[in-house]
Amino acid sequence: MSNQMAALPMTPQVFVGEIMEPALDLLPAKMGSIEARIMLLAIALQESGLAHRWQVVDRSRPWIKGPARGLLQFERGGGVKGVLTHAASRDYAADVCLARGVVAAPQQVYDALDRDDILAVALGRLLLWTDPRALPAVGDHLGAWNLYQRVWRPGRPHPNTWLGHYRAACAALGAA
Repeated sequence: MSNQMAALPMTPQVFVGEIMEPALDLLPAKMGSIEARIMLLAIALQESGLAHRWQVVDRSRPWIKGPARGLLQFERGGGVKGVLTHAASRDYAADVCLARGVVAAPQQVYDALDRDDILAVALGRLLLWTDPRALPAVGDHLGAWNLYQRVWRPGRPHPNTWLGHYRAACAALGAA
């Protein structure tokens, strides 16, 4: 299932074992901390609920794709362009794209995100990597929320759901 999409919606355990672990294996070990894992799972829960590989803008027509793609909901001119061009992430992003058989160009990466969960999560980790601040400590849900807002820049943030997603991520990763 690692090259293919997992059935949706998926459990946090499936996300961690079948998507996040292989994604982090594409990156240096220093990027695989428990803090990073919690952030990735919490963001995936917040952004897609582990149920959507593209932004659903009309719930009555969920097959119509909004501008964001992947379980972490990247936009072409935002997160995709950012990880491909940022000095801290671009070389790692090129390596990830090569490993996943995707041309490291914004349109090609964007087009692959709703078909390649591992690519999406590896790029999610790289987007977190571009932030100059340290990842929030385990249990610091407010610091995690601030990082998510700072780096993902959600158009319509939902702070009322963050704490539950953050706690679910901690529990799924044995950090509760």
